[in-house]
Amino acid sequence: MHSLYTKFILGYLIFGLLGFVTIATLSSHFTSQYLIKDKASILYDEATLIANTYSTQYQGKKQDLANAYPQLQAVATFLQSEIWVVDRDGTIIVDSTSAKTGSVIEDFDPTATGNLVYMTGRYFGLFPYDVLSVSAPITGNFQTHGYVIMHLPISVVQSNRNDILNIVYVTCGIVFGLSLVILLVFTKTVYFPLKKITKAVNEYAAGNLTYKLELNTNDEMSYLAATLDYMSSELNQMEEYQRHFIANVSHDFRSPLTSIKGYLEAIIDGTIPPELQEKYLHIVISETERLTKLTEGLLTLNSMDGKGFLSRSNFDINQVIKDTVASFEGVCAAKNIVFNLTFMEPVEMVYADLGKIQQVLYNLIDNALKFSHTNSSIAIQTSIRHDKVFISVKDSGIGIPKDSINKIWERFYKTDLSRGKDKKGTGLGLAIVKEIMQSHGENIDVVSTVGVGTEFIFSLPRGN
Repeated sequence: MHSLYTKFILGYLIFGLLGFVTIATLSSHFTSQYLIKDKASILYDEATLIANTYSTQYQGKKQDLANAYPQLQAVATFLQSEIWVVDRDGTIIVDSTSAKTGSVIEDFDPTATGNLVYMTGRYFGLFPYDVLSVSAPITGNFQTHGYVIMHLPISVVQSNRNDILNIVYVTCGIVFGLSLVILLVFTKTVYFPLKKITKAVNEYAAGNLTYKLELNTNDEMSYLAATLDYMSSELNQMEEYQRHFIANVSHDFRSPLTSIKGYLEAIIDGTIPPELQEKYLHIVISETERLTKLTEGLLTLNSMDGKGFLSRSNFDINQVIKDTVASFEGVCAAKNIVFNLTFMEPVEMVYADLGKIQQVLYNLIDNALKFSHTNSSIAIQTSIRHDKVFISVKDSGIGIPKDSINKIWERFYKTDLSRGKDKKGTGLGLAIVKEIMQSHGENIDVVSTVGVGTEFIFSLPRGN
């Protein structure tokens, strides 16, 4: 299979060859036609001038045509032509070369040129080569007494044509040479970079995402190379993330499954006595609920990744916060945690997906409760800035280390400080929150200090 560059070079050479042949053929034809007409015009003007000289000397009597124009030979030499003075019967009275003086032109016909002032050929067989012939009548007293006939060898026209064509050919050669320079520049600036890019793409397709594409051309090729390099880097990170993700999923599924299997086998083989079986069955149920929660979280994230449909509507965010807080009443009572709700307006309408925003609030409040100390408080506040409503969920818990702030949105990620407290967490809550906010086209930020607490702030568009 020929490469695109080979096809391009082949096409370039064929185009150059065909272009040269076409230019040579057309230039030769049109130049010959032009020169014949031009030379014919010059000869006819000179023949007419000579004929007029004879005519003015005619005074009603027979003239000595042989001596009427003594400069005939000089004119013929200057024009590289042969000049005849012919009488009405076709007898050559004067020949500038003296070779045909006295000869009779067989079948002489002064009208043989037709509508043209010239004719080409061997002029009634009197020349062994082709000539360009023109004739002008010698008149006097309203009669034609003879003709001035001038002959120019076609070889002279061809020589002039060749001189012009040589200039054309040299010009074509220069143009072709310049096009070769352009081709070399194209090869260096386009073809070689494309080869590097093609090699890089093949490496990426083969799975070598660490291959580095270096191209410093400061043009679109360089931009394309940088884009591909960035793409490979992102794909490599995504591949690493997928491996990490699968490892985390496997770990989080394997632990509860191992517990369930172990406890059930112990109950069946009698290792756990009947009086303790209910206790361990509750543990099995708890692990099953953990698996269910983990599965639901993965399904939620999958729907977010697939750009799940958002059912937007106008609703009161303050009321949604109150309803969500109420669902944690039991947990709050057990840890003696209170909620401080602060709303800028009694009713604050937002335009968003009600169900998904409820999930955001639930996950943020659930996290705040998990990592808050006993006998503490959680502050939830809404405020208005321009066309946005900002919702803040702030706890006074253990906080998030600085080096973990940017990682908390990753799936299955848990900080070292949270592992001791969050025994039942899946590590998917904040990832789900992030995906929901991004699907709404909104932002969520976090501010946290270890030992002081954490505050999450997200925005929603105001509704009607």
